[in-house]
Amino acid sequence: MDCFKNIKACSYKLIKENLGEEKSEGYEKAKSETAMLEKMMLFIPGFRGYKLKELRRESDKLLRDKIYKALVETRDDLKETYRRLVEARVTEAWDDMDRLIAKFDRISERINHAEYGYADFFNVKKVREPDLDRMIKFDLSLFEKVNDIKKSVSELKEETLSDKFDKARAKILELHKSLDALEKVYNQRKEVILGV
Repeated sequence: MDCFKNIKACSYKLIKENLGEEKSEGYEKAKSETAMLEKMMLFIPGFRGYKLKELRRESDKLLRDKIYKALVETRDDLKETYRRLVEARVTEAWDDMDRLIAKFDRISERINHAEYGYADFFNVKKVREPDLDRMIKFDLSLFEKVNDIKKSVSELKEETLSDKFDKARAKILELHKSLDALEKVYNQRKEVILGV
């Protein structure tokens, strides 16, 4: 289903994903408000385009929330791994792990607080649908990279909890490189979205 062509279905989808059950009070309220908004679109010139932009922005915000949540869960796995390394006195990995956790905190907060397509973000350029579409596509690629990192952290955690420490430091250093690559890509976000 193309959310950008079917506002009603997309709105319901966003609401269901965030509120859970279809028959919830919030869902019913939003459903009635959406019907009213659709009626308004028939009478107010330009409103339909505005609503489509809002849906794109909201979709991207939800996607970045998922990225942030995945990063926080991954950081929590790293903290558990770090505790195990401390318990096992694997001292050569402590400093690297400590810096890795701090890096996760910094990057996850940057992603969590990123702008999502309002005029001040684009400043001199008017916000257009292709810009918003590029933003969603870009953040989808970030989500894939974060999932790859999450998988690597999960493997490291499994190994350390199984008392396999021989490759721990090497894997931590690889995670540093992966996170640096993620941040480098993220730093290009504004330029990519603006099509520069």
